[in-house]
Amino acid sequence: MNTRVLVSLALLVGIGAVLHAVIPGFFFGMKPDMMLTMMFLGILLFPNKKAVGLVGVVTGIISGMTTSFPGGLLPNIIDKPITAFVFFTLCLLVKKYGQTVVSAAVLTAVGTVVSGTVFLTAALLIVGLPGGAAFSSLFVAVVLPTAVINTVVMVIVYPIVSAIFKRTNMATQA
Repeated sequence: MNTRVLVSLALLVGIGAVLHAVIPGFFFGMKPDMMLTMMFLGILLFPNKKAVGLVGVVTGIISGMTTSFPGGLLPNIIDKPITAFVFFTLCLLVKKYGQTVVSAAVLTAVGTVVSGTVFLTAALLIVGLPGGAAFSSLFVAVVLPTAVINTVVMVIVYPIVSAIFKRTNMATQA
């Protein structure tokens, strides 16, 4: 992995961290995870195992440090690397159909649902859910709206970033 890839991933994670830190929690301290969108974007632009592992671990740590969810550090550290590799696998499966805005949007929606499921499961098993909230109520109230938000953001951002990366010849192939 070269320096340009590391810098690009660091910028995406940094943007995601700022978005994650400034968005307020709205349901039992949970908030839409905008770091996921940046992590997914990094994986789409640099689809290789090293980059996926790195961005998954770093995103998990930073997301855990900026979460407003009570006891959310460990669930984030567990969630993000798993989600990163699931997303990467899905990317490889749909790659033969081409990387389009539609495929990026669908992958983002599916990836966000996977992330929310892993996060809530880890939170339930490790720290319990706050306020006696049920898994299903948190899933419906937070994960599904986050999937919609992340998908819309990806539809807006992906074409812009991929065009910039194609012009500057920065994106790498798997």
